[in-house]
Parts: sequence; C-alpha cells; structure tokens
Amino acid sequence: MKLSREIRELESRLGYAFSNSELIASALTHRSRNTRSAKDNDRLEFLGDRVLGLVIAEALIQRDPDAAAGVLAPRYNALVGGPACAEVARDLGVGAAIKLGRSESMSGGRRKSPILADMLEAVLGAVYLDGGFAAARDLILRLWADRIRQVDEDARDAKSILQEYAQACGQALPEYSELSRAGPDHDVEFTMRVRLETGLSETASARTKRSAEMKAAKKLLDKIDWSENG
Repeated sequence: MKLSREIRELESRLGYAFSNSELIASALTHRSRNTRSAKDNDRLEFLGDRVLGLVIAEALIQRDPDAAAGVLAPRYNALVGGPACAEVARDLGVGAAIKLGRSESMSGGRRKSPILADMLEAVLGAVYLDGGFAAARDLILRLWADRIRQVDEDARDAKSILQEYAQACGQALPEYSELSRAGPDHDVEFTMRVRLETGLSETASARTKRSAEMKAAKKLLDKIDWSENG
C-alpha cells in the first residue's frame, strides 16, 4: 500500500517503519472519512489506549517502587489522559497526516485535542500489532520520557485529576459551590466545596475561588480509595 508523504514523514518522526502499511493508514483515518475503501481507527484506538496504560503503569512502578497506589494514580492520570496524548501528538505533527472527512477538516479537526489524542492512541495500537509489545513499549517510553521525569509537576492539577476520575467511574463531573466568603473586598477569603455524585465531598478556604477549589479537590483525592475505584 502506497502511503502519503505526510504519513511517511510521520513514520520518520516516530522512528518506526511499518511492515504493514495498512495499519498506519487505518490508524490515521478518522471516522468522519466514512469511505468504503478505508477502515477508521476506532479499534486501533481502543487497543492503543490499553497498551499505553500498561506501559505507563509499569514505568511508574519501576520509577518509584515504594509508592502507594494513591500516589501513583494521579501521576498515571496525568500521563495517559487526553491532554497529555494530544500534546505528544502535536509534538509529533500527527495532525498533518490525519485523513478526515471534508466537514471535520474544514472545522479545524487537525487541531482538535480529542481527535489528536485518539489518533495517537490508534498509532500506538498499530505499532503494537505491527511490531509487538516491545516495539510499542520502546516507542512510548521514548515519546513520554520527559513527561515521566516531570510527572510530579504535571500531576499537581487536582481539579483535572478529580474530573478524570469521575468520568472514568461513570459519574457526573464534580460540582463546586461557594459556601461562604469573609473579609473586606481587598482581602476576601472564599470557602468552596467540591462534591462527587457519590456524595463524597470536601471543603477548603483560600484567597481566590480557584485556589480554594484546587485545595478542596486535593483533599477529596486524598480520601478516595484508589484500590476500589482504579
């Protein structure tokens, strides 16, 4: 199968040459393309997501053998979540190689984070099928190397982690509400509450609403039993 110039250039940036060119072509075909001659990447995305998760989980455990699950989980979420995958995809220039339907292309689909993240996961699934787990593992560790090294910094956004946790559990998004504010206008202290659909909640106070929300989210994350919720 003859590949486009954009896909060949992406292969070069990946540092991986496909034996089965149909796999990379399918991985980069968005469902909006909807042609009889091309398979879209839904199945490869499903597979790549699982391969990525396993490699990152293994890397985190090897990096910090004594870390508890509650410490590892926020790091894991920061590395495998949509924002991280979209960033890696942008760094690789995946958008230029995507095959989109006309309407999706005209609406800026090549720049959309959800599409980029899905495409990258599909590419990882394609590498796994083409070269095996070792090839996929080597690629992921190379692409995520800097992120793994700085994961503690990336994992500090407690609101994002809590949102991803709720979505992964099939819950509604966390709800934030203002309980009170105290002090003069130039020095107000806000008390905010965050609540999950399960009823689990926490409160915190700070000089800005966002800071109070972040603190409350972090406190709530510390209460979650990660061994039960994954």
